[in-house]
Amino acid sequence: MGAGELIMAFGLMLVLEGMMPFAAPALWREAFRRAIEMRDGQLRFVGAASMLAGLALILLAK
Repeated sequence: MGAGELIMAFGLMLVLEGMMPFAAPALWREAFRRAIEMRDGQLRFVGAASMLAGLALILLAK
């Protein structure tokens, strides 16, 4: 994987991350508020599950 592909992947991530606050700011704010109220262990679990799901999608795409 070249640097250009890595930059494109990062750009796509930013586009996807920006869709929710752009399309539904109130819903995004509520989700963010709930995330702030989570305990560290819960937040780590959500982060780990997200990383594993992303890794699985990457592997399936190959």
